[in-house]
Amino acid sequence: MTAVVVPAGIVPPRPAWRSLVWIAPPTLLWILLTYWQPIILASGVQTAAHQLIAHAVIAVGLWLGLERTDLAPDQRPRTWLAVMVPYTLWFAVAWSAAISGAFHTEASPLPILPLAILLPVIIGVPLLLLSKRLGQVLDAMPESWLVALQLYRVFGSWALVAWLHGTLPGVFALPAGIGDVLTGLLAAPAAIAVAAGMAQGRRVAIIWNIFGLVDFVVAITLGMITSPGPLQLIIPSVSSIGTGTYPGVLTPAFVVPSSILLHTLSLRQLRRRSGARH
Repeated sequence: MTAVVVPAGIVPPRPAWRSLVWIAPPTLLWILLTYWQPIILASGVQTAAHQLIAHAVIAVGLWLGLERTDLAPDQRPRTWLAVMVPYTLWFAVAWSAAISGAFHTEASPLPILPLAILLPVIIGVPLLLLSKRLGQVLDAMPESWLVALQLYRVFGSWALVAWLHGTLPGVFALPAGIGDVLTGLLAAPAAIAVAAGMAQGRRVAIIWNIFGLVDFVVAITLGMITSPGPLQLIIPSVSSIGTGTYPGVLTPAFVVPSSILLHTLSLRQLRRRSGARH
């Protein structure tokens, strides 16, 4: 199925960057609020709320995408369930493990947290890249959806707030927090740019995806080398994220790998759409 291309003149380049005017101020206000009231972050409300909202948006977006495909009516719910059931179970297991303290460094001799980050990516990326049915869904969905979804990355500001309160080392918090906030802030301009249907917009979205993935590579690497364990190379003056404490640990245990998979899907979609136009 061929996606509808919006004429370039409808979405000019400049308004894409103007979206920062209404995204950046609330983000700054949220940072100030969580700094002023650290109980918001400590309670886990932010992590649970933004992830549940993202979960709901993914569920609705997948269903709408399936409705645009040529799949038979009985195939659509089966495909939806085949994606959403494992995804929901994964979220539930990660959340329960985080609350129960399963990711604490002393809970197991195995590197549980690194495994929680890497295994879903190792298993999920080939499945997402090779699934023909998901390819049909991606062809039917607007390219902007998967980009705009990661606006939730602005909530990575929790790392900056933790650093300001002296509960997270700057060597990890600054690169990881700034990278996450920038990825979230730039999600809207990138989504608007790609919605224009021009090659330049697709290039912007590809660069944005690569930036978001590099942010995770940096954050994961710094998290591992600053956290207690066999890979620790830097011993900071305060504990790093790898100590496995809830709610912060839910970010690397679930949000990071699920976001990497969303970047993978977005890049696959952009590549398929670009190839179809040549």
